[in-house]
Amino acid sequence: MRKMAPRKKGPLQTVQKEGDDIKRKVDALTQDVTKLDISDRTETLRRCTDLQNTVAETLKRLNKLTKADESAPIGNYDQRKRDEEERLRILQDRLKTLTLQLQPQENEEEDDSQVGEVEEEEDVAEDDNVNDEDDDEADHKVKEDVMSTTKGAGTYVALSAFTGEEEGDLTIQKGAVLKILQKNEDGWWLAQDSKGNKGLVPRNYLKMFFPISTSSNWDTVREAITEIDATDVLSAMGAIPPGFRPSTLSRLLEEGTSYRASHYIQPKLGQSELCFKDLQLDPDSGKVHARLSRVCLTLTLWSCRMIPPPGVGLQVLSRHVRLCAFNGTEVLSNIHTVRVTYNPSSPKTWSFSPRMSSLLPCLLDGDCFFHCDSDSPDLGILFELGITYIRNSTGERGDLSCGWAFLKLFDENGALIPLRTQELAVHGGTPYEGKADIDATSTKRGSSSGVLQQMLMSRKQPKLIVKLRSPNTRTREQLNLLPDTIIGYLSTVRLLALYRQLLADALLLERVTMQNADLICSAVLATFPEVLDHPDLMDAFKVSCWKVAYECFLCVLQKDITALKKLFENVYMSSVFPLLYSAEMPAPLWADESTETQRARLIYSPIHKITMETMLSPNHPHQAFDISQVTYDLLNSAWH
Repeated sequence: MRKMAPRKKGPLQTVQKEGDDIKRKVDALTQDVTKLDISDRTETLRRCTDLQNTVAETLKRLNKLTKADESAPIGNYDQRKRDEEERLRILQDRLKTLTLQLQPQENEEEDDSQVGEVEEEEDVAEDDNVNDEDDDEADHKVKEDVMSTTKGAGTYVALSAFTGEEEGDLTIQKGAVLKILQKNEDGWWLAQDSKGNKGLVPRNYLKMFFPISTSSNWDTVREAITEIDATDVLSAMGAIPPGFRPSTLSRLLEEGTSYRASHYIQPKLGQSELCFKDLQLDPDSGKVHARLSRVCLTLTLWSCRMIPPPGVGLQVLSRHVRLCAFNGTEVLSNIHTVRVTYNPSSPKTWSFSPRMSSLLPCLLDGDCFFHCDSDSPDLGILFELGITYIRNSTGERGDLSCGWAFLKLFDENGALIPLRTQELAVHGGTPYEGKADIDATSTKRGSSSGVLQQMLMSRKQPKLIVKLRSPNTRTREQLNLLPDTIIGYLSTVRLLALYRQLLADALLLERVTMQNADLICSAVLATFPEVLDHPDLMDAFKVSCWKVAYECFLCVLQKDITALKKLFENVYMSSVFPLLYSAEMPAPLWADESTETQRARLIYSPIHKITMETMLSPNHPHQAFDISQVTYDLLNSAWH
């Protein structure tokens, strides 16, 4: 009798088989790490990295699978696929933890309690003739792997003291080392201290392990996350909720100009460095060639609700929201800041764009544009809610993150999400920690089964409300003249587009050759990017432009781009340039009321108004002249 050929495995069964093989290798690697000497780290770290890449590739293939790919029907297909994805992600987390342990540190201490002994699983030989009973056993095995991994959660350190208020709570002191026995979804974890006492503690009070990232700004992010001394003290005093952290985006802004609009407005060089990637001229019209970006939208910051305020030990100097393009690991654009309008009668509500009789200042304007050409499938907008504070007891200033929200812009099929009002959950910690609670007191234990209870819980959760819109035709045309990636105030789009036109004229029309890198005599080109980083100077420019609005209207109506550019240069040189280099104008200092008041008086007051005539007067003090004030340096300005 002829022997029946074995049935060919389907795509999902193939991935499950690969998952079994990966798990055996991870278990073996975990055992090797427990026996490892410091000198043996290199090879083991390489194995760990290879396994991480394998898991990532397997996850990518699993996510692409559909039921239609199977050659034969498979019962409960969607559930099996979800279980396999969960198992692979748990293996991914285990590998990240092992990578962190294998990283060389200055003070190397072996902690046997961090890595438990893991027994090798016996290899199960699979028959070639796969049947439905084997599939059920594989599914059961996946679920057992998931459950066994989530129960044993390793060792954590208490960030601040916690006093148990109910029966079953575990009272802990700051710095206590706890063994986590079980992680509950409600945010209360079962822990055991060094004396053997067991009880529930809020997850926000525990320090987590952080994955190693290769992104360019990870060192800064890791420094912000691990610098917990100040926040520990403030949290222990009750001055801030446990979910507050040192501001990650503020630290990036302090590093220099790499994450500022003044950097992103500059032309980007192509691969050959002989042409510009994002700045070309239309040969027919002589205007900047419009470039389409992957994402071009406008957004309005509407309000933030249920944001816990800091305690009495801190004086808040500024409440603000910083936003940027983000792909889960790396900041992809400049960091844009909008200051909050705060009402003491509603301390947990933040609002934006207050109604004013005069022109709305840029810093308070919640209408923004988002222009980004990143091809990342995880591209989105990261919002960081922050405060700048001063401690009443010591006078120390600092920046804290009150929470964060992330809006992913593309769905699983790669399509842009609907542009409508979005209500985003605000999480504590940082985007690199996961979705933590801002304040543990707002977390309820157990699951709320009733609809009314769920509605009440939802109203107590911190939320950020933003409205996404598609720009109108004129705004879209202007946005397409800007760099491929940049974020800014919607009210300044016209000014940015005119600057890019002036830049294109100087770099593409008026240069003798494309290889010429001589200094270009233009105060506007040289100094306008710096003005972008100072919202009050942009306000001065907008006010001056408003005064000549009729002339601008005539230029637009007549489509006279030459006259419009000339008007731009004249207004800038008569209003903004003198302020930029006046000795009377104090240097900008973020969230300093006296400095901001003095600068506003010089900008808006007719008595103290600084013009080009007063600046050139021998009686007017001014800064020492520097050639960089009036010349544009292409080599130092363009970026890759």
